[in-house]
Amino acid sequence: MTESQERHLFVVFGGTGDLMERKLLPALYHLVDQDLIATDQCQVLGVARSTEWDDGTYREWGKEILHETERLSDTIIDKWCDRCLHFESIGNSEPEDFRRLAHRVESLESEYDLPGNRIFYLALPPVAFVPTIEGLGEVGLNTSDGWTRVVVEKPFGHDLESARELNRRVHNYFQEEQIYRIDHYLGKETVQNLLVFRFANAIFESLWDRGHIDSVQITVAEELGVGDRAGYYDQSGALRDMVQNHLTQLLTLVAMEVPSAFDAEAIHAEKLKVLRSIAGIDPESVVMGQYASGSLNGKSVPGYLDEEGVADDSTTETFVAMRMEVANWRWQGVPFYLRTGKRLPERLTQIVVRFRRPPVSVFHPYDRCTISSNALVLTLQPDEGVDLQFEVKRPGEPLNIQTHDLGFNYADVFEPLPDAYETLLLDIVEGDQTLFVHGAEVEEAWKLYTPLLEADLPIHQYAPGTWGPEKAIKLPRSFDERWFTL
Repeated sequence: MTESQERHLFVVFGGTGDLMERKLLPALYHLVDQDLIATDQCQVLGVARSTEWDDGTYREWGKEILHETERLSDTIIDKWCDRCLHFESIGNSEPEDFRRLAHRVESLESEYDLPGNRIFYLALPPVAFVPTIEGLGEVGLNTSDGWTRVVVEKPFGHDLESARELNRRVHNYFQEEQIYRIDHYLGKETVQNLLVFRFANAIFESLWDRGHIDSVQITVAEELGVGDRAGYYDQSGALRDMVQNHLTQLLTLVAMEVPSAFDAEAIHAEKLKVLRSIAGIDPESVVMGQYASGSLNGKSVPGYLDEEGVADDSTTETFVAMRMEVANWRWQGVPFYLRTGKRLPERLTQIVVRFRRPPVSVFHPYDRCTISSNALVLTLQPDEGVDLQFEVKRPGEPLNIQTHDLGFNYADVFEPLPDAYETLLLDIVEGDQTLFVHGAEVEEAWKLYTPLLEADLPIHQYAPGTWGPEKAIKLPRSFDERWFTL
């Protein structure tokens, strides 16, 4: 039996919530269906406040969700739900509620002959992280005869001070090797491929430095507005919601040195070096925006201030673009551009590495022979793939040089990519922290961005369907550094 098949109890706080319904329950079922976790080796205990639900109610709820999303027979789904789903109310999260939960955990482990391996997944609002972790610790659920792991969703902290305090309080009960801070972007196959692409292809790694690269761009664009997340988003904003975690993690993977081994400790160490090498970000190199009302794809859409749940005078940013530098030997002088926003022209996650143009062009005497810089384009979603842009001569006379692509698309070669949560949940079961965020990484990232949060930067309006405020479009310092998607 592999470690991924060790018998364990998977406890989900927020067990009837949106994340459990959309992501966690289908992902757990897929892992079992694909025999990545053996049938009956994983018992799932949903925990929520409701005092009206019981095992039977929860199983029927689970069946309904899986019947809507899966193509397997009802019999297979029903059998799994009846054998593996359980429910426990946490009431008002009082000490007696956690004692009752501890008793239920021990009872299930006894009933199903589980060796004390436990996962506690906190699919909860951030305000509930600490009370839940302390509740688990006070009743002894932070240790067992097997292994115990706790999973925390982002955001991990609101700024540097809160992140430090959260780390401190979590570490009162759980060791760092027990803590899995989940960033679902790191579970995407295309994000993991960044490391393989860099370190398994010497042709690119040998060019991966300031001598050959002119600039790096990282874009995470969303076509939608805030929707039903307005209540949360208005207290967060794009810098906290996207830049501090998703974009920063992508930056570290692009800029990191070759790790000594392909494991969590070595990769975390190299990512930390990148974060500690980033020079202080000049507020003048940061542009924040907020989408206005207008037309997008032929439809009228409300502005951010018109969204339900948003304060009329809100200054929360829905767009951020910035320029920064990694001040180390490899990257000194190379600008890194980060950009994210809502109500942009398309949904897109893309990394663009622009190489330097030839230092001398022999084609200047000819008209129409402007040479563009080569670009390596890694698209992480939605059309996952890699494109290399290079120059070719167009047939005929006079001499004319054009840019063309050499491309690879995942959909042309592989089956549909697994959902990021499937990858991450399996890693949690296996005890692999490679794709998770270390506590020190969280604090170093907040060190970079907390000064920007405190700088009271102006918020520029931008029309929906554009790439943000005009000032952001002009942020790159030269033609070669221009935004790739424009």
